[in-house]
Parts: sequence; structure tokens; C-alpha cells
Amino acid sequence: MPRIDLSLSELWELREDLPEPPGLDSFWHGTLAEAAGVPLDVRLERVPSILPGVVTHDVTYAGFGGAPIRAWLHLPAAALRDEAPLAGVVQYQGYNGGRGLPHEHTFWAQAGFAHLVMDTRGQGSGWTTGDTADPAAAGPAQGGFLTRGIERPEDHFYRRVFVDAVRAVAVLRAHPEVDPTSVAVTGHSQGGGIATAVASLSPEVAAAMPDVPFLAHFRRAVDLSPGDPYAEVARYLGAHRDRTEQVFATLAHFDAAVLARRASAPALFSVAMMDSICLPSTVFAAYHAYAGPKDIAVYEFNDHEGGGAFHSARQVDWLRATLA
Repeated sequence: MPRIDLSLSELWELREDLPEPPGLDSFWHGTLAEAAGVPLDVRLERVPSILPGVVTHDVTYAGFGGAPIRAWLHLPAAALRDEAPLAGVVQYQGYNGGRGLPHEHTFWAQAGFAHLVMDTRGQGSGWTTGDTADPAAAGPAQGGFLTRGIERPEDHFYRRVFVDAVRAVAVLRAHPEVDPTSVAVTGHSQGGGIATAVASLSPEVAAAMPDVPFLAHFRRAVDLSPGDPYAEVARYLGAHRDRTEQVFATLAHFDAAVLARRASAPALFSVAMMDSICLPSTVFAAYHAYAGPKDIAVYEFNDHEGGGAFHSARQVDWLRATLA
């Protein structure tokens, strides 16, 4: 894949003061306050594991509107024999991926962390499986998820997902084996966008690792990205020709490059310079906006896979040093 975006030197200098929608803070304050009034209602059931070094629990908790959200909780078996509490990592999934099978996403537990893998409501029929419905979905939409509830921010898909994701942090922090002051968030693509949003909305996040994050600088992404998922918005507007202003006003409530101004936790981003899904300029928009201490790993010759296993190793080293 050839490079289709700005050069790296241009990206380091890129600064765009994206406008915030009126009442953005009150929107999220009210949303999260309403969610806090619903008990987490966490239920855990240990399940058999084919990985002898990992203890896995099937988790259900109350997300947005009290809807049941599924997750896997993976704990490193060896660490459970010690008395010291575990640092934790909440992992969010890429677009239309779910929590998968019990042994599928266990990297962080194998690295010695308590690891909560959140299912994304309504997703999990793309590249891996999911088990969580989205009962609140309503209104006309393009195929996919970006335009679900696009007519009003109160109805948008990512309002529900971001609340689910903030509450996932609370679930892991409340576990008796976990140090509540040492819970990080991470994810690739959509998961990276969610991780950025959660670090911006929740003061309980100790560190964030957004990997080639999606959901940033929506207008530039929709204008320039050659394919899905951002093309879902373009197709929607191709049919609803009178809703351009309304659509981008709604999406601004969920834009990682806007919300990131509220973050304070340390963050390690990553970007792939040949990424045709999350253009480097949109990733840098979120990175430059991020208000906490930050660093970014640049993979010059990679597409949306980003740094892969190389970056995973860097994340572990960075997180251990950051939480220490």
C-alpha cells in the first residue's frame, strides 16, 4: 500500500483546532452520571481454560441503560499465588470484532496483568465472535455502526459503547485481585479510539495505549479515507444529502481528537504510515490533542496492522515502567 497521506515531518507539525460541539462537557457529564446510577451488577463464572497459565472467567456486567455486557477476565495463574495485587489492562476490540473465544485474547494475562476483554455491543460477526446485543439501536443507518443513531448524539451507537467501556474499567478496578490505581486501557483501531475516549472521560484510568486509533477527526477521515468503515458515513450522506452538518455535529461528540483534550493519564500511541483505514493524519490529530504525557510509535512501512508483535513488546515495557 503506497502512502496516501501527509509526510511524517508534516504530521509532526500538524495542528488542527477541531471545533467542539456546544455543551460537550455537560453531554458527557450527564451521560456518565446517569450511568453511575445503575449498579454494575458484575457476575463472574470461571470457565475451563486450555491455557494452563491463565485463569479465565466469563463476565457479565450492566453497561449503558443497564444492558448486559459480556467480557472475559483473564488472570495469570502464577501471580494469583502471590499476595501482591495485580495491575490491570482493559482491552477494547477492533471494528466488528467481539471478545472471541476464551483463549483468543490472553496476551496481557500472559504478560502478568489482570486482563479484561470487553465485548462490543452489537458487534462480533466480522473477524471474531461476540456475545453482546445492542438493544438500543434505532433509526435509519448505513451498513455497519458509524451511522447508527446518527441523527442525535443521544442516540448514537458510540454513546452506548463509550459508557460500556468506562464501566469496564470500574469492573476491573473492583476485582479483589486488582490494584485499582493501576488499571490501563488499550485497543487496536476501533479499540484504540475507545481507549482514547475512556482515558479522556474517566479519571480512574492509570495509562492508555491507543494502537492505530479509529474514531478520530471524522471530517478528514470521511473526506479522504478510501474505504470502510469511514465510507459508511459518506454513503449515508450520499443518500441523506441534507444532513451533512447534522451528521458531523453528532460525530463530534465521539471524536477522539476532540475528547483527548480532557485526558491526563500517560499514553503510548501508535501510527502506521501506510494505513489506509485510519489515516496517519487522523491518528496524529488525536495524539496532538491528547493532554496527558504521551509518546507515539511510528511504523513507516505498515498498513493498518501497525506494529504487530513488535509494538506489543514495546507496550509491555512501557506499561511496566509507567505503572512502576
